[in-house]
Amino acid sequence: MTPIPELVQRAELLIEALPYIRAFQGKTLVIKYGGAAMEQADLKEQFAKDVLLLRLVGIRPVIVHGGGPQIDRMLERLSIPTRRAEGLRVTSPEAMEVVEMVLGGTVNQRIVALINTFGGKAVGLCGKDGGLLLATKSVARSRETGEPLDLGLVGDVKEVRPGVLRALEADGFVPVIAPIGAGAGGETYNINGDTAAAAVATAVSAEKFILLTDVAGVLDAKGARISTMTGAEAESAIRSGAITGGMIPKVECGLAALNGGVRKVHILDGRVPHSVLLEIFTDAGIGTEIVRTGQGEGAE
Repeated sequence: MTPIPELVQRAELLIEALPYIRAFQGKTLVIKYGGAAMEQADLKEQFAKDVLLLRLVGIRPVIVHGGGPQIDRMLERLSIPTRRAEGLRVTSPEAMEVVEMVLGGTVNQRIVALINTFGGKAVGLCGKDGGLLLATKSVARSRETGEPLDLGLVGDVKEVRPGVLRALEADGFVPVIAPIGAGAGGETYNINGDTAAAAVATAVSAEKFILLTDVAGVLDAKGARISTMTGAEAESAIRSGAITGGMIPKVECGLAALNGGVRKVHILDGRVPHSVLLEIFTDAGIGTEIVRTGQGEGAE
């Protein structure tokens, strides 16, 4: 039996969360799910329960997931060579078959099954379903020469058609999306998960776009987490070199979502149990929120 003091603490936490629950009821949250949160069994279960709780209190989560490590392991198992160009994965036709099998099959269905195990109503999709993600071949360029890089079947999002998401949300379902898109000629493209999630967040006019990472958030020059920053401050930090490495593309995806009309972007450490709930249902949060310039601060 749970001790009474612990029950009282749980009740107090729930009461503190009520204003946030009311504020976000009926709103859509797009969550990019990846990193350790997708690898560790305890974190996977906690994430699934958190998604279910959001749906039960009237908030509409949409999940876009990654799966890079799982793809790498399967390519190695099948002895399909993995090639990269300046750090970017080159997706050959053989590799694309594996990407589609892993992302659209194994990874996607495991997430769906876990949410449903705890009583949710999740539905797995890939970007080709219902014409959700229309893509074009990605054109990357060498940082040194500026020459084009051929990344094979890597795509950029050309258009998001959110009709299927709206229909699922209206019926109480949680969409779980694998970032695979379709080209104009029926080609299948591998799309970066963060980029796909930002495009989906923009298309559904999400209240929040949440990226789960393996770091505490955006850090300052001393290594301390920045709790809140404006889009202009984030852009300045990228230009000055204060934001570096793998955080740059995540912040850039967040800025693209803000420019597309998303109200707030949150970059969180997915290794923290219940990180999504702690970020959106508390004043201080646990990650970095990026708001549109002039919007002001605060959790609301």
